[in-house]
Amino acid sequence: MLPATSKLCAAISYRHLRNMTGLRRQAAVTISQELSKLACHSPGPGAWITQVRRRSSLLSSRLEEKPFSEMEMSYIKQGEEALQKSLRILEDLDDWKTETEVRNGDKVLSKVLPDVGKVFRLEVVVEQPLDTVYSELVDRMEQMGDWNPNVQEVKILQKIGKDTVITHEKAAAAPGNIVGPRDFVSVRCARRRGSTCVLAGMATKYGAMPEQEGFVRAENGPTCMILRPLPGRPSQTRLTWLLSIDLKGWLPKTIINQVLSQTQVDFANHLRKRLARAASR
Repeated sequence: MLPATSKLCAAISYRHLRNMTGLRRQAAVTISQELSKLACHSPGPGAWITQVRRRSSLLSSRLEEKPFSEMEMSYIKQGEEALQKSLRILEDLDDWKTETEVRNGDKVLSKVLPDVGKVFRLEVVVEQPLDTVYSELVDRMEQMGDWNPNVQEVKILQKIGKDTVITHEKAAAAPGNIVGPRDFVSVRCARRRGSTCVLAGMATKYGAMPEQEGFVRAENGPTCMILRPLPGRPSQTRLTWLLSIDLKGWLPKTIINQVLSQTQVDFANHLRKRLARAASR
């Protein structure tokens, strides 16, 4: 996956904070302060970003469910930070350059950010309703290796509350072994608010998943996917995918740019095929 201070404070009522003690209250205040700092630099957001931010109830919903450990709160905070950073990048429409444009309208754009590096943005329309796309990407994320040949495996290592997970992903080697096998450990969070869904993530550390033999531990993030129904066409979904990856190792930038932009185009094609097969059953 936010002005942000007032909206976040509205989501965390005085009663909620009054009933918190110790670590939970301290964590809530800390996250609120950090998100306020992030949000104060944001230009005016688009309507759909504003909706996600306005209706976000991260702390009030989760901290009431059960107490979280300090480490779990850290992961929740990382997921929210990935969401906020991703939205800030996407809401700035200046300086995007076209990398790839396909006949069916799929498009990959890119821009270079001082504190992040080169990021890529995929814009596609999928001929399936939002609920179907969301279920495939979120509820069945561990099955992605079954239909996306660029992915060997996605495994959920830990679930934290309703919306945050720690995952381990193994990426397949690029054709011709131009880019060898990479793996990622990520924190992911999902927000579904009204007709907009945001799936955000970034690299994290997880003690139970050290670097794996045969894989280079790459890092992603901030990254996110945004799903919205096409206006007037609820059976179609507009998917925006912000991709930011550090593949590590020594790789020419031209190869990295080519691989990442093609990965996004391939993803859209494989996702369409997966959804079409599921709909025909």
